[in-house]
Parts: sequence; C-alpha cells; structure tokens
Amino acid sequence: MVGKKIETVNPVQSTLSREDDSFTALSTSALLARSSVPYSHRRVADNYVIIKRVYRFQAVQARITNQELQLLKKYDFNTLEFSTIKQINDELSYLKKWSTSANENLRRDADMLLQIRCKELKYIVASRYSTVSNEIYNGYKALERYFEEISKFYSPIC
Repeated sequence: MVGKKIETVNPVQSTLSREDDSFTALSTSALLARSSVPYSHRRVADNYVIIKRVYRFQAVQARITNQELQLLKKYDFNTLEFSTIKQINDELSYLKKWSTSANENLRRDADMLLQIRCKELKYIVASRYSTVSNEIYNGYKALERYFEEISKFYSPIC
C-alpha cells in the first residue's frame, strides 16, 4: 500500500471574520452590510447602536403590535424570534432592494419592516434572549451584526 497524504481542506475564510473562524452565515450579514446600504437602514442601525451603548436595554421594550405583525405576514416574514440566520439574510437583501425601489408603497413598507425588525431585536435583547425558543432560530444575531456593520457609531471594542 502506498501511503497517501490526506489533504485537509479548510472552508473559505471571509475577510470580515476573525482568522480562527470559518466562513459563517453571520459573515453573510457582514457582506450584506458592505454592499450599498440605503440611508434609511443606516439611520435605523445608528439609532439601535446608540441606544444599545447608552441604555444597554435595561428598560423593557414593547413587543410588536398586531398591525406590525400583519405587515410581516403580508410579506411572508416570520417574527424575529422564529427566524433563522438565512431567513434574516434573505430578508435584508430584499429590504435593501425594496428601499431603493421606484414603487413608493414598497419603499415605505421596506422601511417600516426594518423598523419592526429593530423593535423586535430591542425586545429580544431587553428580555436577555429569553424569548428565543430554540437555538435554530438565531436570526436576531444576523440582524444585530448587520446593524453593527452599517452603523457609524459602532466600534468592536464596546
């Protein structure tokens, strides 16, 4: 028998990940943030990051209303606590496209959907992630990563 050298293949590494990380779904959130981002997304992200730094979400945040839930259902979106990273990454790419659409109603809905997502994320963080029922549904991590990447107020040290 001839001894074969077994070659290990490492997954592709993202330039936005740490050296010891392989390419992950959260890296996709960072990549989404690197492409052109609508101003409305930056505004929501800046608001989220500032509130997180100043208040640390010590106060309980309100849950989404029935009207907001109906808007999510209109576009076939799950609530954030029942969304996977892949679902949120797909939604973010849709919302980015829709925010620059020529259709004014679609633009308005896209901006409202992002604000709803931000409100849901604030609630999840304020409740110390206790509303997350399963480790599969960790789309909130992708949304938080997206906000951090596009905000001008975020620094990885904080």
